[in-house]
Amino acid sequence: MRGAASPKWRRAVTAARRHLAAGDRERGANPVELAVMMPLILVLLFASLQVAAVFLARSTALTAAQSGVDAQRLYQARDGAGVANALRFLGNTGDWLVGWDTTRPTCVTTAVEVTCTVQGRSLSVVPGVTFAVRQTAHGTVERVTAP
Repeated sequence: MRGAASPKWRRAVTAARRHLAAGDRERGANPVELAVMMPLILVLLFASLQVAAVFLARSTALTAAQSGVDAQRLYQARDGAGVANALRFLGNTGDWLVGWDTTRPTCVTTAVEVTCTVQGRSLSVVPGVTFAVRQTAHGTVERVTAP
């Protein structure tokens, strides 16, 4: 009996091997595809991180400029109150905006308007690449008017 069952078993194993070998034609294709796509995936990842860093730097600069305007536009505000407020804000935020301490925020006050400007550079994910950031905010000076 063993001899009679053996050829059937061998035929089944041979058929199974043929079936499995037919699907092996593209064996190893996934690692090759991944090796080709990985640089593109990494570039897209770093580009998205850099775009996010630039937007955060712009948001930080604009908020600091608005903070300076809010302090400087008050009724009879002392000179330099806006710059001091913007510097305080920038000192308390993270490093999304770099180089602001060398350019320093500026606030210009006229009889009716205050304009504060904050500039610097975005934090860079890619070494050697810099993105300049400059944000300006405006506001009306509070003053006493006749009824």
